Amino acid sequence: MTEDLIFTPADFVAVFNQTLERAYPIVTIEGELSDFRINRGQWVYFDLKDELASVSFFGSVYALPGPLADGLQIRVVARPRLHPRFGFSLVFESIAPVGEGSLKKAADLLRAKLEAEGLFEPARKRPLPAVPETVGLITAANSAAYTDFIKTLNERWGGVEVQLIDCPVQGTSAPAALVEAVDYFNKQAAPPEVLVITRGGGSLEDLAAFNDERLVRAVAASRAPTLVAVGHEIDVSLAELAADLRASTPTNAAALLVPDKTRVVAELQAQVAGLGRQITVEIDQLRQALTSQKQQLDGLVKEQFSRAAHQLERWRQILEALNPEAVLRRGYALVLKNGRFISRVGQVRLGDKLKLRLSDGLIKTRVDEVIKGG
Repeated sequence: MTEDLIFTPADFVAVFNQTLERAYPIVTIEGELSDFRINRGQWVYFDLKDELASVSFFGSVYALPGPLADGLQIRVVARPRLHPRFGFSLVFESIAPVGEGSLKKAADLLRAKLEAEGLFEPARKRPLPAVPETVGLITAANSAAYTDFIKTLNERWGGVEVQLIDCPVQGTSAPAALVEAVDYFNKQAAPPEVLVITRGGGSLEDLAAFNDERLVRAVAASRAPTLVAVGHEIDVSLAELAADLRASTPTNAAALLVPDKTRVVAELQAQVAGLGRQITVEIDQLRQALTSQKQQLDGLVKEQFSRAAHQLERWRQILEALNPEAVLRRGYALVLKNGRFISRVGQVRLGDKLKLRLSDGLIKTRVDEVIKGG
């Protein structure tokens, strides 16, 4: 008879966990969410159940994709563990709602939460540069989304530097990978002028990563302006609502990001032609205005000259009238005594020698008689 293997509790926990690590290091379980609760804003507890069983889970609030509620159908990736004190549980690493009903309900819960925080407010949106020189592109490198975006970008403009991070855009690993890519660009000393996160269309489950709270918050908090393009027009993802600009498809994202160079060149040529015509018209108008002003100035100058000539003639006549020579020519004489002009009889005496200045010479005379009062 073999002897039974006897463990201490600590040994059993260690051996059991080693066995689990070999047999089931990571498990994926899908079921209905039950008894969901958060302790101290940090630790998450819940059960997954079906008609026959229930399994308990434990983990960090930071691994949640967003608000959850009992009754949702979710898929959980976790590590089975036997805790020395608290018994068996599964430590979850990722959670994803499954089925359109659960996906939509989870997205609605998160949307209500983030709307209450003002995360989608238009006032938070930033304008994108007219023509960015550098673009950070986050998408799957082997996808049609990448091909369509690059093709349209180069056809429309060209010369834009695209820094690509090849990233999964669906599946349980997608949200964390997308957040890591956004963080990588934003931690650069000079991040790209725009971050573009894009993928093609798909089912609601395929697009679940773009409704993950971690990605939505990373998009909203990005240092660089963001453009999110998910090729699905029926439902707008929450990451698109948080972005500074959303586009309907990867092709549309490139079209919104850069102008069409053919159209820009045509518009510039039309503007140059229009400016040329406008300049010609303005030159003609200026020439006509200058001609008219010249004619007006010529008229003003002639008028001023005529007025000046007339005024000079008047002054000449006045000066001529006041000229003593002219007075003398009319028969008057200037009387001088001792070299000074005299104008009154009282200034002379009998016997004074006088000089009479006439228009054509002098007469010397002597005063023989003084008669006052004429």
